[in-house]
Amino acid sequence: MANVLDILPLRSFVAVADRGGFQRAATHLHLSQAAVSGHVRRLEAATGRRLVERDGRRSRFTPDGDRLLGYARRILALHDESLRALGVDTDTAIVIGSTEHAAAQLLPQLSATLEETLPEHRVRYRLDRGTALRDALGAGRMDLALLLGATDDPRATLVGELDLTWYSAPGWVRPDGPVPLVAFDNPCALRTAALETLAAHRLSAEIGAEANQLAGVHAATAAGLGVAVLATCGTTPQGLVPRRDLPVLPPLPLYTWRRQDLDPTVLRHAVTALRDILSPNPTPLAQGA
Repeated sequence: MANVLDILPLRSFVAVADRGGFQRAATHLHLSQAAVSGHVRRLEAATGRRLVERDGRRSRFTPDGDRLLGYARRILALHDESLRALGVDTDTAIVIGSTEHAAAQLLPQLSATLEETLPEHRVRYRLDRGTALRDALGAGRMDLALLLGATDDPRATLVGELDLTWYSAPGWVRPDGPVPLVAFDNPCALRTAALETLAAHRLSAEIGAEANQLAGVHAATAAGLGVAVLATCGTTPQGLVPRRDLPVLPPLPLYTWRRQDLDPTVLRHAVTALRDILSPNPTPLAQGA
């Protein structure tokens, strides 16, 4: 029987959609790009339809390709469910990205909760800057990302707020002139919050030190180079002390961003877990979130 939709070509086909291209799908599946292209050609031969076509330097799914994609997801889901029911490990992984601000306080509890609610999935994490996480999400290399700052992007679901606190080295004395800030490189929601809060209270500021990682911000602040704004969920970083002589900072909203076509069940469990962590009275999950 020639017209057969085999599992491996279907998995490559879905990976092309989820990862944003043939090369990224190949990297994800640990295959060569030629193998992934061959799998798609096998599906085209089996269906007698053109499924993917060139659009300039990129590829896009044809209407028939989009139609097959929905069936492919269902076939693979049932295939993997059957293997799991028989005790076979399908190595299903969820990749969650986070900025360093949220990682230490939220990820341990989130990981423990997801192990209970999604036992058939492995959870992997990536810590990076917000811009890099958004890029990875858009390219399909990541399933979820925890990002600070207000947004109206349809991929984002509000899960709560993180309180912000000023920190300095013990014994640090605020100078008479501009307030020296230790900040992450731009763009950074915490850096923006610090500058806007000081400006709203007519306090001048200057960047005393910059870093691209949380460890660098901690080190520069502990060295007395200025004050830093951090989201620490009530814990004080070692070697620093909170400052009460600077204006109160507004909390920053925390959103869970999802990649397109993510299983709604995965998103629902992640959002519920984060809301439980961030609030003793979590907001009910919005319809369709």
